[in-house]
Amino acid sequence: MFVSVVAVSVAPAQMEIDLVDIINQAQRLHTGDSSTGVVRMEVVTEHWERNMTMEMASYGNDYALIRILTPAKESGTATLKADRDIWNYLPKIDRTIKVPASMMGGSWMGSHFTNDDLVQESTLTDEYDLELTFDGERDGAAVWEITLIPKPETAVVWGSIMYRVRKDVVQPVGAFYYDEDGELARSMEFTEPKRFGGRMLPSVMTMVPADKPDELTRMVYEELNFDVGLDESYFALRNLQDRR
Repeated sequence: MFVSVVAVSVAPAQMEIDLVDIINQAQRLHTGDSSTGVVRMEVVTEHWERNMTMEMASYGNDYALIRILTPAKESGTATLKADRDIWNYLPKIDRTIKVPASMMGGSWMGSHFTNDDLVQESTLTDEYDLELTFDGERDGAAVWEITLIPKPETAVVWGSIMYRVRKDVVQPVGAFYYDEDGELARSMEFTEPKRFGGRMLPSVMTMVPADKPDELTRMVYEELNFDVGLDESYFALRNLQDRR
């Protein structure tokens, strides 16, 4: 789902910002050109709680691999994105299953994140038109609010998305997802900045469904390494199963 530098040119009377660049960077905040990392996911629902630790790897926009390390009963369960294809490996039944497009909006492992959130099958700036809808202060910080509206030809889950971006660091502090009726469906908060590979990035992302405000899924980045030399070959289907 973003790096911290954006091209900004300042004219005497106004500041011009590149909305596409900001949103592209926001979507790749924790991936960059290539990356590996360890993430802890905490899921809290009305009826149960669970914790998982995952290792993640990515290459560009088109390749990603997520593998569960703990708990033991789910260890080895993995999700792979390779170009436009998404696959799940289920070690309990030793089976690899292709994820259809209709399931990209479905919950990933019972969390409040979708399959699409985890592997970023969608490129937001390809599928949405962007508009700067607020430029001012929120909670004492100067921010831009950029609203994304689906393009007419695009089939997407959300009626609109709004990113709130801090001007000083040019990073998202919040993302708000609205349904087709304009009602808030869920919100995500970016918190607890931490240095990863020379970059100061939010280490925690918390997703909360609007209709169940007491539930949440929190992703905590414990390790994150950039420019790690991965290429497409690492994300081959044969590597979906963990053979260590």
